[in-house]
Parts: sequence; structure tokens; C-alpha cells
Amino acid sequence: MEYCLFTEPQQGFSYDDQLAFARSAETHGLDGFFRSDHYLRMGEGDPRPGPTDAWTTLAGLARETSRIRLGTLVSSVTYRVPGILAIQVAQVDAMSGGRAELGLGTGWFEREHEAYGIPFPAKRFDLLEEQLAIVTGLWATPDAETFTFEGEHYRLDAAPALPKPVQERMPVIVGGGGPKRTPALAARYATEFNIGFVPEEVVAQKFDVVRAACEDIGRDPATLKMSVALPTIVGADDAEIERRLAAIAQSREQFDNGANIIGTPEQVVEKVARLRDLGASRVYFQLLDLRDVDHADLLGTGVVPHLPR
Repeated sequence: MEYCLFTEPQQGFSYDDQLAFARSAETHGLDGFFRSDHYLRMGEGDPRPGPTDAWTTLAGLARETSRIRLGTLVSSVTYRVPGILAIQVAQVDAMSGGRAELGLGTGWFEREHEAYGIPFPAKRFDLLEEQLAIVTGLWATPDAETFTFEGEHYRLDAAPALPKPVQERMPVIVGGGGPKRTPALAARYATEFNIGFVPEEVVAQKFDVVRAACEDIGRDPATLKMSVALPTIVGADDAEIERRLAAIAQSREQFDNGANIIGTPEQVVEKVARLRDLGASRVYFQLLDLRDVDHADLLGTGVVPHLPR
């Protein structure tokens, strides 16, 4: 089992806020620091200091950490052309000594695209499929050979397919609740399938669908890592839990929706054990207040030592 911090920096947090969380994860035995890839705050509130670019941030963290995995959950296909994305991710992999992971998805936040002049086509699954084919194809191209791709949306002509990642197979995360195309793309291209923000019974259903998609193409389902990402509030007691809920402007009734992780360290351990029994081998704890480093520390010191490995 692996345990990672998962953050939403676009909600109003700086690079230094993210660095503090990454260092907490590294100090206290978590396995990774992952962040969303967004440029606009969601909902009411002060967006300052403003957005940070995901891959620029991860490049910085690559040089300021030494052990934890670093990645996106997930980057949107609308933000970057795939040839450049492959270079960026491979460079962060080199800068980190082989610790980068790419989560890639279709994108969904239309207002963000309007704000920054980013095209937002109505249909994006074909973009995702072609980008997955391109980035994995570039990384898998043998040394000294070139990569050519002819698609509906992208064309690469004898690309040098450099630089190569440090890792022999770059981890690629595909996630979401789609019933057909998402499982098929995960089975074909991904090293990890992620489902987030849903109750345990839905987690079980989605894992079963993805396993079946693997079997459909002759892939051993055991070769695809299964993971779950859930908003998390943990506190030593009810007062600490309520303080953390207030910091993200949520009531207990709103947050405790049958899917999210909320409670004392002991209750969090029980929830994770159930996720493991469903087949999850990685859990992302989504912490929404990046100024509350004590929250990250509590996960590392009060929860992770008691979790199954």
C-alpha cells in the first residue's frame, strides 16, 4: 500500500505552501505529493496569491525533495500539446532522479478555460486517447529512433523522442468514472487507474469494470495499480475536526457524505483498511487547506504508521 498527499493549490496557495506539504510527506513517511493541474480557484474566496503551474511546481519540488513520488492528479489535455508534455514530464523525472508520475485526463472546468483563453472543445476523449498514445509512444521509442504519429488532432513527424525518462516505464495515471472509454484507455495505456470522490460501493464497481477492460485486451489486471482519491479531514478530537472543517468553509454534514475520509486517526485507519479490501493499493489523501501543515504532519505521524503496507 502507498499513501500520498493530494492538494488543490489553485484555491489560493503558493509554491512555498506546497513545498511545506511535500516536505511533511517526505519527513513523515508518506509516499508521494500530488497536485491538481488548474489555473482558477473554484468557488467563493480569495484566489491570491494566484495559480501555480503544475509542472513548474513539480520541477522545483524535484530539486527540494529526495524520496517522495511527484505528480499530477490530473493534468488536462487542453493545457499542453503532447509532444511538449512528454518533454516536460521526462525532464521532471530526470530532475527528481526518477520520481515523476503523469496523471492525464480530459479536463472539465470550462470557466477556467474561458478566463485564460484556453480552447475547450466539447468532445475531449479523442484528445486524451491521442495524447496518451503520443506521450507513451515517445517515451517507448528506442534510442536513436524517431517517433511519427498521424492522428485526427495531432501530427508528429519524425520526432527525436528525447529526452527519455529515467524510469524504464513512466507511471501514467488515468482515472474517472466513465463506463466505457475511461476503463479502456486505462487498460491500454496506464500503469494506474484512479477513482475519486465516490462511496466504497462505487469504488468496487469501477475497479471491477477496469479489471474487465484489462481482460478484454489480454492484459493481466494485476499489472494495473488501483487507487482512490478522497477529501480528508483528520483530527485528534471533535474540536480539531471542526476547526479544520471551518477552515475550508464546510460543515460536518456537508463533508461527511459517505465517501470522504473524516475522523480521528483510528477512524481513518479503519476507512483505509476497507479501501484496501476493495483492491486499492494506493490512497490519495486530499487536504484542502495547504496552510495547515499540522494536518499533513498528523497524517504522517498519527495515521500512516498504523496503516497496512
